[in-house]
Amino acid sequence: MGKVQKKKITSDNVRKTKTTRDIKTNPFEVKINKQKFNILGRKTKHDRGLPGVSRSKSIKRRTETLLKEYQKKGKANSFVDRRFGEYDSGLTPDEKMTKRFSLERQRLHTKKDVYNLNEDEELTHYGQSLADIEKFNDMPDSDNETEDKGHLSAEFTAAAHFGGGGLLQKKTSSKQEEEEAKPKSRKEFIEELIAKSKKEKHERQVQRDKAQELTEKLDKDWKEVHSLLAHKAPRVEHKEEKAKAGDYDIIVRELFFDMKAQPSNRMKTKEELAREEQERLQKLETERVRRMRGEFEEKDKDKSKHMSAEDLYDGFILDKIDKPCLVYKEGKLEEQEEEEPGSENEEETGEGEDGNEEESEEESQSGENDEDSRSDLEDESHSDLDSDAESEKDEGAGDKKSAKATVNKESAPNEEARQAMMEAAKTELPFTFPVPESYGELKALLTGQVIEKQCLIVERIQKCNHPSLAAGNKTKLEKLFGFLWEYVGELATRQPAELKTIDMIVPQLYDLAQLFPEAACSCAQSTLRQNMQDLEKQLQAKGRSTFPGLEKLLYLKITAALFPTSDFRHAVVTPALVHMSQMVTKCSVTSLRDVAAGLFVCCLFLDYVSLSKRFIPEVINFLLGILHMAVPNKGTLGYTLVPPFKPTGKSSELLVVKDKKAVESWEMKPLPISKIQGVELRDKLQTEHFRFSCIALCFHLCKRCSSLYRSLPAFQEIICPLEIILTSHLPVNDYPAQLQELYHEVLREMQDRLTCYRPLEFEKKKPVPLKLFTPKVVEVSDYGRKRGGTRQERERMRLVHKHKREFKGAVREIRKDAQFLARQKFSDMMEGDAERKRRVKMLFHNLATQEGEWKAMKRKKRKL
Repeated sequence: MGKVQKKKITSDNVRKTKTTRDIKTNPFEVKINKQKFNILGRKTKHDRGLPGVSRSKSIKRRTETLLKEYQKKGKANSFVDRRFGEYDSGLTPDEKMTKRFSLERQRLHTKKDVYNLNEDEELTHYGQSLADIEKFNDMPDSDNETEDKGHLSAEFTAAAHFGGGGLLQKKTSSKQEEEEAKPKSRKEFIEELIAKSKKEKHERQVQRDKAQELTEKLDKDWKEVHSLLAHKAPRVEHKEEKAKAGDYDIIVRELFFDMKAQPSNRMKTKEELAREEQERLQKLETERVRRMRGEFEEKDKDKSKHMSAEDLYDGFILDKIDKPCLVYKEGKLEEQEEEEPGSENEEETGEGEDGNEEESEEESQSGENDEDSRSDLEDESHSDLDSDAESEKDEGAGDKKSAKATVNKESAPNEEARQAMMEAAKTELPFTFPVPESYGELKALLTGQVIEKQCLIVERIQKCNHPSLAAGNKTKLEKLFGFLWEYVGELATRQPAELKTIDMIVPQLYDLAQLFPEAACSCAQSTLRQNMQDLEKQLQAKGRSTFPGLEKLLYLKITAALFPTSDFRHAVVTPALVHMSQMVTKCSVTSLRDVAAGLFVCCLFLDYVSLSKRFIPEVINFLLGILHMAVPNKGTLGYTLVPPFKPTGKSSELLVVKDKKAVESWEMKPLPISKIQGVELRDKLQTEHFRFSCIALCFHLCKRCSSLYRSLPAFQEIICPLEIILTSHLPVNDYPAQLQELYHEVLREMQDRLTCYRPLEFEKKKPVPLKLFTPKVVEVSDYGRKRGGTRQERERMRLVHKHKREFKGAVREIRKDAQFLARQKFSDMMEGDAERKRRVKMLFHNLATQEGEWKAMKRKKRKL
């Protein structure tokens, strides 16, 4: 049975070899990639072989290219052979060598050999190569040989370069002929040439020295003759020469005397400026505390000062003698103290004779004496008072006089001056303040102070506690903004309101808002939220509401100063606009105080939108309602009123003028903000004047609206109700002359804008017809493929098809490359694992061997 099986196996092997041999020779199994066109110069990439051969070729190609790139990835020390044709399989080794040789010859070829027709021919002279002849060029002395530089004698030139000519040989003597007939060696010939050249050089030097001596002698004789001649150049010629300067010379001279830019000092940062300001205030505060305690810094008269060796000490001043003088008056002996020279003048003008002498002394001394004298003067003149007077000029002239008095008294250290100085220092404002922790502390600091001092206190608190100076100053100053915000509201609620103080504190609020915008935003939002809630509560409880107090309206005005109003949407300004629109539309107008408050809100509205030019219809409606209150006859109206205004009623005639005598005594003045807090009208005349002021303010607002909204397309529709009530219903003839002029200005502003600006219109053109849904007929063949179409469509379809085919082929190749790399990485990983396992086994084997040997040695030791 075994033999039979062997026979079967051998027959199967024979059958397999026959089939493989048949496949190789079978023409029907051979795959041929035909080339459609033969293009000259293009290498054919079409293969011809058995099935599966292309796969092996692709693997071989990837192994030669992609695998090498993968192996060289991240390696910078690989050697790259950049010889021509090294990796070109289409060139034979002979072709590679030929091309390399031609490139090497081309590299050695230079421009100077372009016109060399016989480059292989070697030039000779007397049978010797010109390249082998040594060149003995005599380098001329550049200092001495300036005239005959480069000129050689005829004999030297003829003998050296041309070997002598027939003409020269005829002119020579017989001796020379005999000498020349003798053959000379090259060494003798060169020595003779050198001797001749040195001889000629010596002769030229002698000739040059003679010429120099003659020139000096001539100059000397000329000077002797010239001294005898009384020759003077005319001055007119010099003037003419000076006047002949050209424009270019003048410009050059001007540029020479121009000022050049000097380097300036580095600009300090905000942190450095804040630190310097804090140090200055702390120094001033220590000096104030010292004066308050009555401590003097007596001047050391015997203080030695450094003087330079070259100082003559010309500007010395005699020391003052403090001893009293003996004076006889009416036969009696009296003691009289010597008066200080120029003391009265110093009190009046601030500068005396001693001051002038000190200034001259300071100018005459060196730089070190200047520094000492300056430091002494600063110590004596109380730098804190001087700097305070310079930096804070708002304290007034009274404080300056008191400071001068303290300085003059301090110069005389007696008990009265000490007490006066201490009292003056106690009344002075401290220079450093801590940040108040609560609103009560801030109020205690500011209460009882003048307006200027209140602002000065807040400013010094900011300077002494700048955020860059300490870690906790930021949170403290954020709280300070809230305290100042609350303090402003309290000032507005007082009777009367302290508007000047509020006006001075707003810049401090602005500085804090720039430093801490988030804290300022949250504080303003909380105030606006509380005001809107109060307004809604009044509306829910009574069904109507009155205009809020002055403090709430001032918060809205301060908001416009602290935050940008031109933004499309802002976290504080947008709620403020909404709140103002609620007040204008929902607050009823039942008194003159409500009229003033409403007009104030309209002014705020226009201030908010002055840059963005946003249209506010509530303002137009409110102005229309205010003008309606000034109309006496309300029979036929050509306009429509919007709540809270009513066509008829008691409050609809608030601004109707009833007393015509008030027309003559009224003057146009701005309406004060204090009227919003409470209108105190003692008689009818003041009431009529207040009505005229409200009407004038309404006219101003109408003019401002017309100039603000002039560029809007619907300007005519916006201004139309105001124009109707102004032209048809108001009794303008009963108003004062100034009010009538303002009325005509408003009408002129409206009419000019109406004529200048027309509404936008579309361009007149032929209307585009609607698209008709006609069916698109496409010729379709029997096989479902499209036929026909234009040439461009067919070309486009062909390109789309080609693009798809190329794209699929590229994707296929990329996938094959990725698979090839994955297989290679996997094989590398398996090889690494196998190597690691082999090494681990070897280590374990070595360890086991060592362990066995160690145990054997241990057994031997036990036996021993």
